[in-house]
Amino acid sequence: MKASRTILFSLMGLAVLAVAQQSDIFIQITRQERATIALPDFRGSGQAQDVMGAFNSTLFSELESSGLFRIVPKTMYPLQVPQQPDDFREPLPPPTPPARGAQPQPIRRGPWLTDWSQPPVSATYLAFGYAAAVEGRLVVRAWLFNVTQPNVANAQIFGKMYFGSLDEEGARQTARDFAADILQQFGFKSIIGSKIYFESERGGVRELWSMDPDGSNQKQLTFHKSLVMGAAISPDGSTLAYGLFAGNGWVIRLQSLLTGGRLPFFNAPGTLNWAPDFTPDGKQIVFASNTAREGNQEIYIAGIDGRGMQRLTFGGRTNTEPKVNPRTGNEIVFVSDRGGTPQIYRMNINGADVQRLTDGEGHAVNPAWHPNGQHIAFAWTKGFAPGNFNIFVMDVASREITQLTHGAGKNENPTWAPDGRHLAFSSTREGGVQIYTMLADGTQVRRLTSQGRNLRPVWK
Repeated sequence: MKASRTILFSLMGLAVLAVAQQSDIFIQITRQERATIALPDFRGSGQAQDVMGAFNSTLFSELESSGLFRIVPKTMYPLQVPQQPDDFREPLPPPTPPARGAQPQPIRRGPWLTDWSQPPVSATYLAFGYAAAVEGRLVVRAWLFNVTQPNVANAQIFGKMYFGSLDEEGARQTARDFAADILQQFGFKSIIGSKIYFESERGGVRELWSMDPDGSNQKQLTFHKSLVMGAAISPDGSTLAYGLFAGNGWVIRLQSLLTGGRLPFFNAPGTLNWAPDFTPDGKQIVFASNTAREGNQEIYIAGIDGRGMQRLTFGGRTNTEPKVNPRTGNEIVFVSDRGGTPQIYRMNINGADVQRLTDGEGHAVNPAWHPNGQHIAFAWTKGFAPGNFNIFVMDVASREITQLTHGAGKNENPTWAPDGRHLAFSSTREGGVQIYTMLADGTQVRRLTSQGRNLRPVWK
């Protein structure tokens, strides 16, 4: 196969519920009743009040987007809202026995837990607190209560103090920190602090950029003024690997995310070296290359510096987009057209036991492992005209699939968030190709980018 054909196939992915019973991710998101939480607005004293709008909106957004909670509308909240645990006052028993047939009415002394646990709020959890400006800094006191408990001592799950700059950014950061602590109580990671890396053509040529999970803080990372694509991030988050068009072909480049400096990588002779991915221990890289004598694009594994290459595929056609299981490091999923059309395959890390995962219908590309090492997300034209990709998830062991997007433009290049509950992907649903996120059940789709064409996200 000519090099021109292999590079054309490599770029093709750019152009172009049945729930698994043992699938924790789908049980948690689609089957489990979401916890009901009330989020009354935090108030601040003095200058702190000026930034409480940013705090309250960020806290709501972080918890709502987690997919873990049903947030009770504020219109149902009682008039008396506690700001600290001491505000709760347990009602006193009625002074005299009630009349026959009447319900005893306790004497209210202020806010109480049942104001939030009983209708109309009917919440299980309450997040509340207050803020103040202290010596030019924002100080937030925040608590999480289980309001179904009989008293304040049992109700308190945790209380904590948060510090930030006395501006909107400081307010947003303290809200994110509080939200992360709430999620931790439920055994889930927060995506706060993670980064989405992506390709953008906003500067006239495709380079790599990064942004926060909410689309903020977008920054350019590479400045080659040449086509860059296929990014991967090392497990420890310190190294960026990618394919770069270097004039006479594609080479793999490694770049430190700590210093921005170039790291050594040996590229074997050939016109195509690209689509790198790291092994979980960070000591090796798998990638696609046409260094084989016959010129086919095959999958190789090498040391972190590119030395000691070993060929893994011998399919006689194009083999590309290798992704190593992040949990076990023992298997690779990849794309191959050895059966006629591009499909998803898996093999052992040494290239043995090759199996096709998709059924051969349509085109299946862009595989991405879930952090649990049991599921993959990928783009597939199954059931649609060629070119109309949608995002699917597969339980690799059972081969059961779930479709997440449905006919809204081309949806490609899925990538899992570190929490395993969110995905980022590229889509043309609003015109030009942009980056979006969604929950792993396909809901809460949010657009993150708008300038130029943006595609192929990687979440770390």
